[in-house]
Amino acid sequence: MLVLSRYKDESIIIDGNIEVMIVAVRGRKVQLGITAPKEISVHRKEVYQAIQREKKAEINQHESRTIESQNFPHFVHDSLLHSSGYRAKKL
Repeated sequence: MLVLSRYKDESIIIDGNIEVMIVAVRGRKVQLGITAPKEISVHRKEVYQAIQREKKAEINQHESRTIESQNFPHFVHDSLLHSSGYRAKKL
């Protein structure tokens, strides 16, 4: 982690197109201003984590619906086994 010191109205530049500026300092709280291209999303960490949890839940829900809709056979009928020439051996 890179740790920098900045005063009010000073900023840092990330990757040449993202600017993070110190807008205000009030006690232990710092207000940041962030300028970034539209294609880059900027979120507070807790919001980003909530979005990721929602995306994961949607993916899991979609996967479970896909598996249920495939109607896998629950058993293979004996006649299919015999017609294929397969014989079960007794142990």
